[in-house]
Amino acid sequence: MGEVRIVQLFQDVFPLEIPGFPPAREVEFFIDLHPGTRPISESPYRMAPAELTELKSQIEDLLEKGFIRPSVSPWGAPVLLVKKKDGRSRLCVDYRKLNKAIIKNRYSLPRIDDLMDQLKGASVFSKIDLKSSYHQIRVREEDIQKTAFRSRYGHYEYLVMPFGVTNAPAIFM
Repeated sequence: MGEVRIVQLFQDVFPLEIPGFPPAREVEFFIDLHPGTRPISESPYRMAPAELTELKSQIEDLLEKGFIRPSVSPWGAPVLLVKKKDGRSRLCVDYRKLNKAIIKNRYSLPRIDDLMDQLKGASVFSKIDLKSSYHQIRVREEDIQKTAFRSRYGHYEYLVMPFGVTNAPAIFM
């Protein structure tokens, strides 16, 4: 990214890393549950020693950035590491059971052909890839406890929108 002139001129707008906890915005991530849903808590998954080392590093990074905090929530989903294309690992929280209890947002994502129709006649295009886009949206205070996850290194909860929770794509849009 360093060789793009506009990026060099406005480095405060194009940081290589997200500086930390995002500012308050109009939109917050929320988790509305079906009536009568009780807290869901699962035991952590087993991991190989190398995975545990990576997990600890990623949790420390999330804590340092202010994206997560220690939790005493009755909720707790297990975590796992998934290999990315570049060989590195991504921390993933298994929110499948929580997702079943969430009231689904019925707002459908736009169809690609409708989006392409909107571009008809345009002559200038740009592409923006937001780094850790979900981590730029705060979780509504009363829903933070529902994002909790358990690992061998402790019980934590997200303060920013986590990946893998139902309705996150629609809220981000």
